[in-house]
Amino acid sequence: MKTKYFNDAIIGNKNLKATFSKRGELLRLYYPHIDFRQFIDEFSVGVRVNDSRLIDLANDINNVYSQNYIEQTNILNTEIINTYFNLKIIQTDFIPIKENVLIKRYKLVNNHNIDLDIDLLFHSTLLSNNNNMVSGIYKNQVLMQYMHDYTMAIFSKKEPLSYQINNTNENIGEGYIQGKDYVGMSKDSSISYHIGTIKPQEEAQIDIMIAVYDNKKTIEAIEAENVRLKKIEIEKNFQDTKKYWRNYLKQHSRIELLDPISEKERKIKKIYERTILLFPLLCNNETGGISAAAEIDENNTKCGRYSYCWPRDAVFITRAMYKLGMDKEVEKFYKNFCQNSQSKNGMWEQRFYTDGKLAPSWGYQVDETASVIYGVYDYYKYKQDAKFLKDNLKMCEKGINFLEKYIDDLLSNERKMQLSYDIWEECENIHAYSLASIFSAFEVMLKINEAVKGFYENNRLKLEQITKSNEKLEKYVAEIKQYILKHFYSLDKKCFVRNETDEKMDISLLGLVYPFNLFSPKEKKIQNTVERMNMTLRTYTGGYLRYEGDTYMGGNPWIIANLWLAEYYLEAGIKNKARECFDFAVIGSNEHGLLPEQVDNNTMDPAWVIGLGWSHAMFIDVLEKLYAKK
Repeated sequence: MKTKYFNDAIIGNKNLKATFSKRGELLRLYYPHIDFRQFIDEFSVGVRVNDSRLIDLANDINNVYSQNYIEQTNILNTEIINTYFNLKIIQTDFIPIKENVLIKRYKLVNNHNIDLDIDLLFHSTLLSNNNNMVSGIYKNQVLMQYMHDYTMAIFSKKEPLSYQINNTNENIGEGYIQGKDYVGMSKDSSISYHIGTIKPQEEAQIDIMIAVYDNKKTIEAIEAENVRLKKIEIEKNFQDTKKYWRNYLKQHSRIELLDPISEKERKIKKIYERTILLFPLLCNNETGGISAAAEIDENNTKCGRYSYCWPRDAVFITRAMYKLGMDKEVEKFYKNFCQNSQSKNGMWEQRFYTDGKLAPSWGYQVDETASVIYGVYDYYKYKQDAKFLKDNLKMCEKGINFLEKYIDDLLSNERKMQLSYDIWEECENIHAYSLASIFSAFEVMLKINEAVKGFYENNRLKLEQITKSNEKLEKYVAEIKQYILKHFYSLDKKCFVRNETDEKMDISLLGLVYPFNLFSPKEKKIQNTVERMNMTLRTYTGGYLRYEGDTYMGGNPWIIANLWLAEYYLEAGIKNKARECFDFAVIGSNEHGLLPEQVDNNTMDPAWVIGLGWSHAMFIDVLEKLYAKK
């Protein structure tokens, strides 16, 4: 598979999602969910002008590019100017809200002083393997590429010029395709359209549709659906899509900001609005699962992949979601996804597909389990709905039972339980952050028990159970705090350290203050720890590493590291320092307002995973505290 590490833009509806490069290349197409299934290996679009060879729209030395979302929408415009032919192409990509079809609109403007005769060619290579072979078939002016479970169709209201099923790579560069077979065993196929002759200063337009179907339908039913889609009013769907996203943005703009004046404030607003428009694209509408990001490395060449749902990451994201009025999505995550993905022993595994099935993993992280329980109560504090707690009580109790066994094993020093990975999924050990998350889970469970007591006024056995549980939890809370003070505070360094075997500084130690509230931000031990972070983790750009010696993807600063420190400074009442950390995150966003995981320390450009849900979530939390209109 072609490597394509940067999704510069993302669009979609509830089921169909598409990602693009900054040059407008379609990189990935997902259906029916953000994490599965992805169809595209390579999708290229080219023009043939006046008998020229094919000009690749996304990769030609004479092309000049600019890209933007139509304001306040998930509709993407890419402008491509071919300076050799003075041909301007405006590519508009959108997915209607009620139709699972990607519509690619091409407006071609002749800025030359001669006539330009133009063909538009589409070359599509789908992902294929021995268990999932792809074939092509051309029927009724539609190019369909099908596998066992799904079919992808490319068509237009306009009649095609030509098509080719097999071996299109061998000749498409000449700008011609021609096939004799209507069906063939090939993962790559092409289709072309004759736009016609465009005179100087005139323009032409064509709409191309890419639909995806579940093969539960027969081929005849799919053909009928192609016919139906050809008849839809594309301009009406375009206007409806634009209206939908603008209404969605208005509905969820719950953090009222002052009107932006400076360039920085305008960029903050852009990130804020893009966050609101991104979150629904990361959600599985059926199950409530929340993807960390659209995938960037299917071949596992640099990482373990990103498009899965980590319970911990999703908890951070739900915190931002409820601040934006996305209550239904938050409740579905806890009441559906979390309840259905919880293991019999009460824990949550490392990560899942967004449909709740276990995803490829390499170990467990105990903070995943603790984070869910913390998140349940965190949402309750906002919503003040005791029934929400009752609906999730059994799930929380099972999770607490698992965590109690973990702590019993730890305090008895028997260490029979498997060591947990740290928050960064690199080191198996006993970790300060993990214990802080368990401390918080136990502490909020005490509050959950109190809040649900009213539902059990006539249930003496349940009330007795709650009382006994509270007694145990109070004991655990005190013991965990003492354990952390004894084992994770270095007398030599006079600061907290991240685990029991190394004394590295780690940004996750801020979890002792935010969000888990073990210690006050003004306690001397915490202040010493933050001071040491500034000496060891801060880079010359003002960006912070995750931990000392971090080399992942070049060892760049992480957006969440800066925003986490901003959270600490806000807790400590040091707003000027919080703003400095926040500003780094703002600078590190891409031109569309999408936040990456990391920022290149040399260029200040996104370095990895553009549109990371966790980065956007912490941005919203800090934004509310720093910039919300009071």
